[in-house]
Amino acid sequence: MVKKAELHLHLEGSATPALVRELANRNGAELDPSTFASDGEYKWKDFWDFLNCYDKAAAAIRSAEDYRLVTYDYLKRCATEDVIYVETFSSPDHAATAGMSYQHHLDGIIAGIDEARRDFGIECRIIVTCVRHLGPEKALSVAEQVLQNPHPYVVGFGMGGDEAKYHPADFKPAFDLIDQAGIATTNHAGEFGGPESIRATLDHLPVKRIGHGVRSIEDPDLVKELAERQIPLEVCPGSNISTGLYVDYQSHPVNQLKEAGCLITLSSDDPPFFATSVGREYDRTAAAFNWTEEDLKQITRNAIQSAFCDEELKEKLLTQI
Repeated sequence: MVKKAELHLHLEGSATPALVRELANRNGAELDPSTFASDGEYKWKDFWDFLNCYDKAAAAIRSAEDYRLVTYDYLKRCATEDVIYVETFSSPDHAATAGMSYQHHLDGIIAGIDEARRDFGIECRIIVTCVRHLGPEKALSVAEQVLQNPHPYVVGFGMGGDEAKYHPADFKPAFDLIDQAGIATTNHAGEFGGPESIRATLDHLPVKRIGHGVRSIEDPDLVKELAERQIPLEVCPGSNISTGLYVDYQSHPVNQLKEAGCLITLSSDDPPFFATSVGREYDRTAAAFNWTEEDLKQITRNAIQSAFCDEELKEKLLTQI
């Protein structure tokens, strides 16, 4: 089986419905019944409803122990699919909503990473994210917390949320603060915001990667620039299909971007919400475009070479492919 790596995974969004129910019962938290469909899966109808469903499920995660369990559970599932490296987004804003401090939630994630490495040999690092629709001031506060509480597992800073809210330039103070400290950054763009959101990100934020970036396909000049600059794209086909951007894998532009010379990686985004996993993304994409085993190995190399972790770990991981 091909060794795999992913760079775009929202930790709170990795928790299965069963685990969310377990955590809610443990914490005495009342879950909104509309969070789940009759079969126990998450229930949402469009991207904005998905964001709301995500928040309702994440509200069940209320302690460092919960974060440890969510992290360990996800990495355990990854290990069964021969995933050797994960970069996960963590959201201090979601933790704060549950009354947790930045350090408290981070401690839980770190414990889960250490235990998963011990038990499965998988490596994981953290990209702390701000939430776009909460605004620039909140983003700057998160950036300041990252710098005030350094940890070697925290290797990046990013932003998710509703691309329709605010402009990337509004978040320049937060991203510049992180960049000046030598920490790499990424930003969700070119998902629902269109190719102009990618251009705005590249023009105003010091990013090393783009989260999603698939709607660059609508702007040939932008595709050419992304390919020439070899800016890694954190592509999540299953997520894009589930949220209605594309009908199926065959109509997804990932192969077109790859053929154009863009640096492509594959990730699962929020796997239980989209009925996917890293392994399924590799398998389904390969089946749709007749990718070979060598093609998939190159996808993994792309991810590791584009990772925000240190060079020593990259070299170690590359020898495993």
